[in-house]
Amino acid sequence: MFELDPVLSRDSILVGHFSLCQLRLINDAQFPWFILVPQRNDITEIYQLVEEDRQQLMAESCLLAETLHDAFSATKLNIAAIGNQVPQLHVHHIVRYKADPCWPGPVWGKLPAVPYGKEDLAEILQKVYSLLSDDLTLPSNDAERYY
Repeated sequence: MFELDPVLSRDSILVGHFSLCQLRLINDAQFPWFILVPQRNDITEIYQLVEEDRQQLMAESCLLAETLHDAFSATKLNIAAIGNQVPQLHVHHIVRYKADPCWPGPVWGKLPAVPYGKEDLAEILQKVYSLLSDDLTLPSNDAERYY
Protein backbone atom coordinates (compact mmCIF):
# COMPACT_ATOMS: atom_id res chain seq x y z
CA MET A 1 0.00 0.00 0.00
CA PHE A 2 1.24 3.50 -0.87
CA GLU A 3 2.47 5.62 2.04
CA LEU A 4 2.61 9.40 1.78
CA ASP A 5 5.44 11.21 3.54
CA PRO A 6 4.07 12.77 6.77
CA VAL A 7 5.39 16.23 5.84
CA LEU A 8 3.56 16.16 2.51
CA SER A 9 0.44 14.98 4.30
CA ARG A 10 0.72 17.77 6.87
CA ASP A 11 1.47 20.58 4.42
CA SER A 12 -0.97 19.72 1.64
CA ILE A 13 -4.56 18.85 0.90
CA LEU A 14 -5.59 15.88 -1.21
CA VAL A 15 -7.35 17.13 -4.33
CA GLY A 16 -7.76 13.78 -6.09
CA HIS A 17 -6.05 10.97 -7.92
CA PHE A 18 -4.77 10.68 -11.46
CA SER A 19 -3.94 7.18 -12.64
CA LEU A 20 -0.38 7.41 -11.21
CA CYS A 21 -0.23 10.44 -8.95
CA GLN A 22 -2.02 12.01 -6.08
CA LEU A 23 -2.79 15.62 -6.86
CA ARG A 24 -2.32 17.73 -3.74
CA LEU A 25 -2.68 21.43 -3.00
CA ILE A 26 -0.03 23.02 -0.79
CA ASN A 27 -1.92 24.74 2.02
CA ASP A 28 -0.56 28.22 1.28
CA ALA A 29 -3.09 30.67 -0.15
CA GLN A 30 -0.35 33.03 -1.37
CA PHE A 31 0.25 30.85 -4.43
CA PRO A 32 -1.78 28.32 -6.43
CA TRP A 33 0.73 25.57 -5.60
CA PHE A 34 0.05 21.95 -6.44
CA ILE A 35 2.16 18.83 -6.21
CA LEU A 36 1.98 15.53 -8.03
CA VAL A 37 3.04 12.57 -5.91
CA PRO A 38 3.51 9.29 -7.79
CA GLN A 39 1.84 6.57 -5.73
CA ARG A 40 4.93 4.40 -5.60
CA ASN A 41 6.84 3.65 -2.42
CA ASP A 42 10.59 4.12 -2.00
CA ILE A 43 10.99 6.41 -5.02
CA THR A 44 13.01 9.60 -4.62
CA GLU A 45 13.95 10.41 -8.22
CA ILE A 46 12.08 10.39 -11.53
CA TYR A 47 14.59 8.01 -13.14
CA GLN A 48 13.71 5.38 -10.51
CA LEU A 49 10.21 5.04 -11.92
CA VAL A 50 9.67 2.31 -14.49
CA GLU A 51 9.41 3.65 -18.04
CA GLU A 52 5.62 3.42 -18.15
CA ASP A 53 5.32 5.38 -14.90
CA ARG A 54 7.80 8.02 -16.14
CA GLN A 55 5.68 8.53 -19.23
CA GLN A 56 2.51 8.69 -17.15
CA LEU A 57 4.08 11.22 -14.76
CA MET A 58 5.04 13.41 -17.72
CA ALA A 59 1.52 13.17 -19.16
CA GLU A 60 -0.09 14.07 -15.83
CA SER A 61 2.40 16.90 -15.28
CA CYS A 62 1.77 18.39 -18.72
CA LEU A 63 -2.00 18.14 -18.30
CA LEU A 64 -1.81 19.83 -14.90
CA ALA A 65 0.61 22.50 -16.12
CA GLU A 66 -1.50 23.48 -19.11
CA THR A 67 -4.67 23.50 -17.00
CA LEU A 68 -3.11 25.66 -14.28
CA HIS A 69 -1.49 28.06 -16.73
CA ASP A 70 -4.77 28.68 -18.53
CA ALA A 71 -7.11 28.61 -15.51
CA PHE A 72 -5.03 30.97 -13.41
CA SER A 73 -3.64 33.15 -16.24
CA ALA A 74 -0.11 32.48 -15.03
CA THR A 75 2.82 34.67 -15.95
CA LYS A 76 5.00 31.58 -15.47
CA LEU A 77 4.78 28.11 -14.01
CA ASN A 78 7.54 26.83 -11.75
CA ILE A 79 7.71 23.05 -12.12
CA ALA A 80 10.31 21.15 -10.14
CA ALA A 81 11.14 17.90 -8.36
CA ILE A 82 13.61 19.04 -5.72
CA GLY A 83 13.21 16.82 -2.67
CA ASN A 84 16.00 18.20 -0.49
CA GLN A 85 13.75 18.39 2.58
CA VAL A 86 11.18 15.72 1.66
CA PRO A 87 12.89 12.93 -0.28
CA GLN A 88 9.69 11.19 -1.46
CA LEU A 89 9.29 12.00 -5.15
CA HIS A 90 6.87 14.88 -5.66
CA VAL A 91 6.69 17.42 -8.46
CA HIS A 92 5.80 21.01 -7.64
CA HIS A 93 3.57 23.02 -10.02
CA ILE A 94 3.47 26.61 -8.81
CA VAL A 95 1.51 29.34 -10.57
CA ARG A 96 3.57 32.54 -10.58
CA TYR A 97 2.73 36.14 -11.34
CA LYS A 98 4.94 39.20 -11.68
CA ALA A 99 2.94 40.71 -8.81
CA ASP A 100 3.41 37.77 -6.41
CA PRO A 101 5.36 38.50 -3.21
CA CYS A 102 8.42 36.44 -4.21
CA TRP A 103 8.69 37.32 -7.92
CA PRO A 104 11.03 36.72 -9.64
CA GLY A 105 12.78 34.57 -7.03
CA PRO A 106 11.78 31.11 -5.81
CA VAL A 107 8.95 30.69 -3.30
CA TRP A 108 10.69 28.13 -1.08
CA GLY A 109 11.51 29.39 2.38
CA LYS A 110 10.75 33.03 1.62
CA LEU A 111 7.44 33.60 3.43
CA PRO A 112 5.53 31.76 6.14
CA ALA A 113 2.59 29.81 4.71
CA VAL A 114 -0.85 31.40 4.90
CA PRO A 115 -3.38 28.53 5.17
CA TYR A 116 -6.48 28.62 2.99
CA GLY A 117 -9.70 29.79 4.54
CA LYS A 118 -12.70 27.52 4.07
CA GLU A 119 -14.27 29.59 1.25
CA ASP A 120 -11.02 30.14 -0.65
CA LEU A 121 -10.19 26.46 -0.37
CA ALA A 122 -13.60 25.43 -1.67
CA GLU A 123 -13.23 27.86 -4.57
CA ILE A 124 -9.82 26.66 -5.73
CA LEU A 125 -10.77 22.99 -5.34
CA GLN A 126 -13.99 23.47 -7.31
CA LYS A 127 -12.09 25.27 -10.06
CA VAL A 128 -9.59 22.43 -10.36
CA TYR A 129 -12.28 19.74 -10.13
CA SER A 130 -14.31 21.33 -12.91
CA LEU A 131 -11.30 21.56 -15.23
CA LEU A 132 -9.84 18.12 -14.55
CA SER A 133 -13.02 16.12 -13.97
CA ASP A 134 -12.38 13.81 -16.94
CA ASP A 135 -8.95 12.79 -15.64
CA LEU A 136 -9.14 13.15 -11.87
CA THR A 137 -10.81 10.82 -9.39
CA LEU A 138 -12.07 12.72 -6.37
CA PRO A 139 -11.29 11.45 -2.87
CA SER A 140 -13.85 8.79 -1.95
CA ASN A 141 -13.48 9.07 1.80
CA ASP A 142 -15.17 12.15 3.25
CA ALA A 143 -12.36 12.36 5.82
CA GLU A 144 -9.98 13.07 2.92
CA ARG A 145 -12.02 16.09 1.85
CA TYR A 146 -11.28 19.47 3.29
CA TYR A 147 -14.17 21.61 2.11
